[in-house]
Amino acid sequence: MDLSAVANFSNQIWEDEIVPQLCDYITIPNKSPLFDKNWVEHGYMEQATQLIYNWCAARQVAGLEIEIVRLEGRTPLIFMEIPAFNCDADGDTVLLYGHLDKQPEMVGWRDGLDPWTPVREGDKLYGRGGADDGYSAFASLTALEAVQKFGGSHKRCVVIIEACEESGSVDLPFYIDHLNDKIGEVSLVVCLDSGAGDYERLWSTTSLRGMCAGDLRVDVIREGVHSGDASGIVPSSMRIIRQLLNRVEDAETGEVLIKELHAEIPEQRRQQAAQVAEVLGDEVFTAYPFVGNTQPMSKDRSELVLNRTWRPTVSYTGAGGFAALEDAGNVLRPFSTLKLSFRLAPTADGKVATAKLKEVFESNPPYGATIDFNAEKSANGWNAPELANWLESAVNEASTEFFGNNAAYMGEGGSIPFMGMLGDKFPAAQFLITGVLGPGSNAHGPNEFLHIEMGKKLTSCVASVMNAHAHR
Repeated sequence: MDLSAVANFSNQIWEDEIVPQLCDYITIPNKSPLFDKNWVEHGYMEQATQLIYNWCAARQVAGLEIEIVRLEGRTPLIFMEIPAFNCDADGDTVLLYGHLDKQPEMVGWRDGLDPWTPVREGDKLYGRGGADDGYSAFASLTALEAVQKFGGSHKRCVVIIEACEESGSVDLPFYIDHLNDKIGEVSLVVCLDSGAGDYERLWSTTSLRGMCAGDLRVDVIREGVHSGDASGIVPSSMRIIRQLLNRVEDAETGEVLIKELHAEIPEQRRQQAAQVAEVLGDEVFTAYPFVGNTQPMSKDRSELVLNRTWRPTVSYTGAGGFAALEDAGNVLRPFSTLKLSFRLAPTADGKVATAKLKEVFESNPPYGATIDFNAEKSANGWNAPELANWLESAVNEASTEFFGNNAAYMGEGGSIPFMGMLGDKFPAAQFLITGVLGPGSNAHGPNEFLHIEMGKKLTSCVASVMNAHAHR
C-alpha cells in the first residue's frame, strides 16, 4: 500500500470534507438520552444521525451497504457492511466502532467559545462532540477508502455508530443481539473513542475503568424550617451525607474504601504505567488546568497513571436541594442530594459494585434519616487481551510512519461499555482502542476540542493497521 498517498488522501479529506461536516455536527445539541429525556421530540439525535448517514452513504467505498437500524423505544444505530477487498472473503471480520451522542453543555467555556458553535483555531476545532465522538464515522470510512484506493487490502468490515454511549450504552446490547448474524465473527476491533497521552504518536488503550453513577439523597424533614428554630434539634441532611461519604472514601487521601470497586493491578499494567510516566514526564499532571498552588494527588508519576487507570475514585458532579447562592436564606433544608460518579477498576464487576454501594449508603441510617442511593447507570470496565505480535508490529509501524515516533500503550480512566460487551462476545479478538482525546481536549467539560492533525494521522494509522490485518 502506498502510505504516502494514504497520508495525502487523509489530509485532503479531513480539510475538504470532514472538518466542514464536523462543524455542522457540532451545531446540533444532540445530548445523550440521560441528559435529554425528550430527545425524540427535540429531533437533534435524528439530525445528527442523518448528517453522518448521508455523508457515509455517498463515499466511494466498494461494496458499502449502510442502514439506520431502529428498535422501538431505543436510540437509532448506524450499521455499515463492507466486503473484503483485495483478499480472501473468508468471513473474518473487523468491527469499527464510534458513537454520535454527546455530553451536556457544562459551564466554563471561555470567551468566544460555545458548546454548539464550531470554532477553529489552528489545529484545534472547538465544540461539543467533535472529538467525542463525532469524527469516528468519518475517519473510519476514510481509512477504508484509502486502503482501497492506494493498493491495500482489508478483510470484511462492519461499522457500528451508536447513539447512547454517553448514557452507558444501555440500548447497545439489544442492537448487538438484533444484528448478531450480520456482525459475524470478529477478529479485530477498532474503536476511535479513546484518549492519547500526547499528540506525537499513536496511542493504544490497554484498559478502561468501569463506572457507576447515581444520586445519593438524604431527607430529614418534610419542608424547610428556619435554621435558628430547628438547628440543634433537626440533624442537617448535609452533615448526614458527609457521614455517608466517609463510609466509601477516605477524605484525606481520596482512597475508595469499598473493596468491591477494586481489583488487583496486573504487573504488566504497572510496567506500562512506568513507561508512560517516562514518556510523558510531568505532562502526566501538567496537562490538567490546576488553579493556583493546587498539586496532584501524588508526586510519583507512575502512581498518578495508575490512579487514573486502575484505581477506583469518586467524583461529586452535581447537587440538588440547595438554593442558588443569591436566594439562600437562613433555612434548614429538608433534603440534600449529591450526584456521585464512581470509577471502578477495569476488572471489577459493575453490578456487584453498585449493589454494594447501595447497601453501604442505605444501611444503619444516621438519626434514622431517609436515605436513597438511586443508581442511574453502571458499566463494567475492560482489560485488553494479550497483544498479538502482528498487531504490536502494525501499530508501531503505523505510528512511526505517520507520527515519526514509536507507539505507546496506556490505560484510560473513562468507560466504553461496548468494549466489555465485545470482549465477552469475541474472546479471541484483538483490539485497537485509540482516539484523539489528548492533553487539554477536555471531553465532557468546557472548551472541548478536536486536534485536527491528530485526526488526520490517526486515520492514516487505521488504514495501515487494516492492511496489516489482512496480510497477517
